[in-house]
Amino acid sequence: MWTRESRNGLNRFLQRRSNLALCFFLLSAVTLAVSIGGAWLMIAISSFVPTENHFLFPPAFAASTILLLLGSVTLQTASYHVRCERQRLFRRRMLQSLFVGIAFVIFQTQGLWCLLPQKAAAQRIGLRDGAFAFALMHGIHFIVALLFVAFVLLQALADRYDHEYSWGVTFCAWFWHALGIVWLVIVAGFVLAAVAPV
Repeated sequence: MWTRESRNGLNRFLQRRSNLALCFFLLSAVTLAVSIGGAWLMIAISSFVPTENHFLFPPAFAASTILLLLGSVTLQTASYHVRCERQRLFRRRMLQSLFVGIAFVIFQTQGLWCLLPQKAAAQRIGLRDGAFAFALMHGIHFIVALLFVAFVLLQALADRYDHEYSWGVTFCAWFWHALGIVWLVIVAGFVLAAVAPV
């Protein structure tokens, strides 16, 4: 359990920009490694079997959509808590957002992997390469959002945010919300393709 002294020690450590940069690099590397490893594991144990004549909606996209919405809630509440000077709850919500983001990347990658063998079936019903490209671009942008959350979390641990200065937290939440809206449009296209008659 963290004591006040250990948290103050971390705070002082992160106050130096060089230490903050080092911690950001390490946290980013661990976050990406866990995301890639988790995605690889999900792909390896996946039982998703596409058919050649019908486009199937990857179940991983349903899970990733729920995780994206959950992340929006945790980031929005983090933004609220920092403005109310509830620092402990703010840091906890930021950490939860990071874990939700990692889980999203894992499920999103597995869902994208399930799309690859379905390209021919998707094109027969009118789902062009652009839909696949948008889904892939969304995933790449989300990696940026995940690293943004990691950076804001470290800044939070360094006590850089309070009721007077919380713009970084607010912008991070807005960026996540914007990606959530884009994803809902993309996933709606895949749902329509899955229910479309052949």
